[in-house]
Amino acid sequence: MTQPVSARLKIGLSACFSHADPARSLFTNKTLQYVEQSIAHWLMSAGAMVVMVPCPTGDTARGDTSLAHYAEWLDGVVMHGGADVWPGSYGEVPLKDAWIGDRIRDLYDLALVEAFEQAGKPIFGVCRGLQLINVAFGGTLYQDIEEQHGHPETLRHRDPVTYDQNFHAIEIVPDTRLARLYPDVQTARVNSIHHQGIKDLAPGFDVEAWSLPDRVPEAIRRQADRGRSYIAATQWHPEFHKFGSTETINDAPILHDFLWACATARVQPQRAHRSMPGRIRDRASRMLRQALLRR
Repeated sequence: MTQPVSARLKIGLSACFSHADPARSLFTNKTLQYVEQSIAHWLMSAGAMVVMVPCPTGDTARGDTSLAHYAEWLDGVVMHGGADVWPGSYGEVPLKDAWIGDRIRDLYDLALVEAFEQAGKPIFGVCRGLQLINVAFGGTLYQDIEEQHGHPETLRHRDPVTYDQNFHAIEIVPDTRLARLYPDVQTARVNSIHHQGIKDLAPGFDVEAWSLPDRVPEAIRRQADRGRSYIAATQWHPEFHKFGSTETINDAPILHDFLWACATARVQPQRAHRSMPGRIRDRASRMLRQALLRR
């Protein structure tokens, strides 16, 4: 039986940015905000209604709609993949020009995480989303895993030629929620489309899966103590899993776990504790308001 519209979950999806470019023939010198369709279709596969959350600032900004309004209206948000995280977001200088990332998107993403965390709504991150969440709560990143990680068997986590056909193994940490979602799985195969990764884990988070053999965090989750709201993320792209395939880990348990949290929060959202260390609470909205998105 088809679920009525009023009962369907409304899930926000963070925007990717294509900044104003005078050389672009389409939408010349205009800023584009967009989503990659696989992740929208992934959420829709379980009946959710997906809404891209646009950045409310910029040189064309009008009106008073804020990210906090979206966080109040929606049931949860997914932070999806894209450009590198700017190293300045975690207190470092870019070691190469190619690793400079997207500072403007960082400011928007940090404020978006802040808004949903303060509203007590679930947050799920994919690839860049995992990295951004880790940075938002006080963690750091390897600017490039191959150059900085130092493991004798460091994997190539991103291959620009094979892209989403680049795979490696992961180990699921026992006694975690991820392990309970996959009760008969100790190791699995996932896609790998990133060259940055978690270096220092954010306080209050646990690693739920590691890459093999080089042990880079592949899944994280915020500790559930003291009524904190749901925040989880994977370094791989669950939305790229082919339906029915056994080559990579099944995406369905992860998706349904997140949507279950969203349904629960719809009834009883977990408001952020004002006494919590508030790295994003203290800075993200202020930084976004101050950011010069005009180029």
